[in-house]
Amino acid sequence: MYPRIRDLRNDSDLNQTEVAKMLGMSQTGYSKYETGENDVPTEILIKLAAFYGTSVDYLLGLTTERTPYPRTDR
Repeated sequence: MYPRIRDLRNDSDLNQTEVAKMLGMSQTGYSKYETGENDVPTEILIKLAAFYGTSVDYLLGLTTERTPYPRTDR
């Protein structure tokens, strides 16, 4: 999972500080997700999937399909 969030960030030409700001957290905290030092909370996974236009399953490595699933209204 962790290489995927790093790769998506790099593919988007963003740095860790920019993604951390979008998530409302510190760059250091975000960096620990990319290195695998800390597990990524579900709420953050959902935000990252929405931000990058993919699915949480893709971030978790459960699929190689980057296209997100159709969203449901809640």
